[in-house]
Amino acid sequence: MNRYPVWKYILIAVALLLGALYTAPNYFGESPALQVTTGKTTVKITSETTSRVADVLTREGVPANQVTLDGAGNSTAVRARFATTDAQFKAKLALERQLNRDPADPDYIVTVNLVKNTPAWMQTLNAKAMNLGLDLRGGVHFLLQVDSKAVLETKIKGTQASVRSILRDKNVRHAGIERVGNTVEVTFRDAATRAAARTALSSQVQDLAFADAADGTDLKLMVTLKPEALKRTVEEGVNQNITTLSKRINELGVTEPVIQRQGADRIVVQLPGVQDVARAKDIIGRTATLEMRMVDSTITPGTELSAAIPLNSELFTEGRGAPVVVSKDIILTGDYISSAVATFDQNQQPAVSLDLNGDGGRKIRLATRENIGKRMAILLKEKGKYTVPSAPTIQGELGSTFQITGIGSIEDANELALLLRSGALSAPMEFIEERVVGPQLGAENIDRGLHSTVWGFVAIAIFMIIYYHMFGVFSALALAANVMFLLALLSMLQATLTLPGIAAIALALGMAIDANVLINERIREELRAGATPQMAITNGFSHAWDTIFDSNVTTLIVGLALLIFGSGAVRGFAVVHTLGILTSMFSAVFVSRGIANFWYGRRGKKLTKLSVGTVWTPGLPAEKK
Repeated sequence: MNRYPVWKYILIAVALLLGALYTAPNYFGESPALQVTTGKTTVKITSETTSRVADVLTREGVPANQVTLDGAGNSTAVRARFATTDAQFKAKLALERQLNRDPADPDYIVTVNLVKNTPAWMQTLNAKAMNLGLDLRGGVHFLLQVDSKAVLETKIKGTQASVRSILRDKNVRHAGIERVGNTVEVTFRDAATRAAARTALSSQVQDLAFADAADGTDLKLMVTLKPEALKRTVEEGVNQNITTLSKRINELGVTEPVIQRQGADRIVVQLPGVQDVARAKDIIGRTATLEMRMVDSTITPGTELSAAIPLNSELFTEGRGAPVVVSKDIILTGDYISSAVATFDQNQQPAVSLDLNGDGGRKIRLATRENIGKRMAILLKEKGKYTVPSAPTIQGELGSTFQITGIGSIEDANELALLLRSGALSAPMEFIEERVVGPQLGAENIDRGLHSTVWGFVAIAIFMIIYYHMFGVFSALALAANVMFLLALLSMLQATLTLPGIAAIALALGMAIDANVLINERIREELRAGATPQMAITNGFSHAWDTIFDSNVTTLIVGLALLIFGSGAVRGFAVVHTLGILTSMFSAVFVSRGIANFWYGRRGKKLTKLSVGTVWTPGLPAEKK
């Protein structure tokens, strides 16, 4: 009667083995390590970098236990593992000194972090330790300063280009357009033309303020942004950077990042449980802003460039498309890019396919209509310096969708597409505070959380064994399996465990044992009603299931609501709480009954007594069963 088929026992055994496998990485601990990543878009991490790192460490007398090349594409990094923290910090100083030509502008970023000691064979099975939040294990805290001057500079450059474009479209002749500080000065020969220009500009752009001036015989129109427009520009720049950072941090797999504004032009970024600190800093610090400008066709390639640069042009010498002289007028920035995908052109050469929004399509169409056959440079501004990854030739009038060709390799195309997809920052940002929160901050919370969970489990197990005897043992074993399943799921999902998550684990213990209490009491009721021991086990589990299911489903609905609508610590609690409900239903009913069937089912009708504690029968003395 109470005999599980073999496949159910196999299912329980497989579940227990997988639970043990995916829980085990949490017990191996971590080792001090260094991570070397690229500090510039033009510097690549390759196997040659790995050999170079190993040679530097050996030459400096701090050899690493292991030096490996991990990751792929833009997340490639060299990791060096050490036996002690002293060797770790000595190696950091040595690598920063030997790898970087200019300490103020490093080619490589060397970051201190911890590497999990999970065996390689477990990692191949995707068995990894779960991450802990800032309140338990620590993490990364950044305070970023948005360069508001750069935001305004970009806006003024765009205004200058807009003024030039509007006057050209309206056929208003001028004697020159110059930028002086935050003012765009337009020179005219007569007052009538200046008045026409004012009318044309004011009708097209609402955020501009105008003032008349004179310089000898020339009349000037001073164009500036209104004060409220300047303030709004900075605010929009900060908000756009926050949005862009959110997209980039998604690459880190952080479930509960904190990205919020602080003051007028600062952004706080907290990444709880992040181990790969260098990669986090690299992705967040990707401050490259995208610009598209026309190459100055008056400069002949191969000539002495430094002495032949026109006033409205600039020389750039870094990047695959350099050296090149380009106009100071910006055609397009990364703000207008909707998507970017690495692909191939009609000649099967690497390219990047771009999709622009409506305004971007209009701007690029107007700019390229009269420049077919000329070159357009793509500029990336990073840490105040420009690089030219590409300067392709315009083959035809471009619209909202077009390709950038002449990139080089498919790896270069993938890199450029990734940077464009993640969104161009509206302005560069500077790390003014960087704090790696160590384990000591959450050591007390970890100890208290661990002790409360362990001692709570022990207290529950002792009570259940005393009160329900052998069925109490079954309940304690099922409860232990439930904790293991929950930890295994959190590890498999690479969830970030916080202090509220530990509270959710403790709550899951209470809910799981509550299901076993219902089962055991139902078995007692069946025995009081005169059922045989085997029938009492069958009816006890089957009748208790309806109550267990109803109570857990209602609680699950609340957990899902917290998960969907909550944020921060509330969402962290909801994740563990929801998973705990699912594992408790499986362990309290399926695993617990499997153990009971294995222990009692084999006796068949010979079973005359159950060890389920004291059975109280009304009107009769208490009987031990």
